[in-house]
Amino acid sequence: MTSGSYFPPAVKAVPIPKKSGGVRTLGIPTVADRIAQTAVKMWLEPQLDPIFYDDSYGYRPGKSALAAITITRLICGWRDNRTGDQPEIQFTFLGYTFRPRKAVDKYGRVYVNFSPAVSREALKAMRQTIRGWHLQLKSDKGLADLSAVFDPILRGWRQYYGRFYGSALGPVWRSMNMFLIRWLMRKHRHLAGHKTRAAEVLKRTARSQPDAFIHWSLGCVSWAG
Repeated sequence: MTSGSYFPPAVKAVPIPKKSGGVRTLGIPTVADRIAQTAVKMWLEPQLDPIFYDDSYGYRPGKSALAAITITRLICGWRDNRTGDQPEIQFTFLGYTFRPRKAVDKYGRVYVNFSPAVSREALKAMRQTIRGWHLQLKSDKGLADLSAVFDPILRGWRQYYGRFYGSALGPVWRSMNMFLIRWLMRKHRHLAGHKTRAAEVLKRTARSQPDAFIHWSLGCVSWAG
């Protein structure tokens, strides 16, 4: 690299499904090229980073999408003690929708503030992802197996989308529970065709093993809204 003659080898093309349908190609570099990229980053980043504005958060050290959401919340947020109709002002940014929402302060007083919560589009995408896991077809797997594969993903969603107004993730948790109920109905013969009975089994399991899935530890053990 110091001689200027380094030429990166070809990357491995991996097709990645797109939410809107079709696929996009992701290039996976070799280990040697990853090392070369890291070396360039270590040399170049300290020189270029000071040039960016302080409110630039994309791909910068020590900054993140959640930090950008927090700053947007501080800049755009407002509070109104009137609980009547509010102007229909809203926008979506990085998977969060900012709009007027009712809140309760520590004294029990209801007010309206302009705050973020997971967007409808993000909720739809997460539910579609859960549907694509086909949990109901994994009757050969145990609860521990499902937890090991899928709980890290759920925790990642909770960590990002649950930072603000975490209760808005309820539809995602209920969707996960619904497919777990279907999994129980196919796994255990005595539960086949008995959704209510399977739902009760799921509730008991969730209360006895709350760490199996992040939403169980939050108390979300129902499949109905």
